[in-house]
Amino acid sequence: MNRIIVGAHYGLKDWLAQRISAIVMATYSVFIGIALASGGAASYESWRALMSGSVTRFATFLFIVSVCYHAWIGVRDIWMDYVNSVAVRLTLHVLTILGLVGCAGWAVQILWRL
Repeated sequence: MNRIIVGAHYGLKDWLAQRISAIVMATYSVFIGIALASGGAASYESWRALMSGSVTRFATFLFIVSVCYHAWIGVRDIWMDYVNSVAVRLTLHVLTILGLVGCAGWAVQILWRL
């Protein structure tokens, strides 16, 4: 018996990407949590000093990209599972991508403005 498998076969790659992005987000959250708990952001000046370092900026950029990619995979799967109309699904995919890119751009602009 031959099984014919159809579909996009996102499966393992997206599962792994979502887990890796979750690890990046969790690590960043712990890092920022420790910085906040130690008084590293008690004032605007100390917050600015914390966020002005190149390592922190890079980590924040990775966090932003991870959040957007993690959200994309999750929302895309919801649209693919529950929206049957191809036209509506495509519209929702495009709107989701535009929204995520807009949020990422806004976050990076805020980050680089410090």
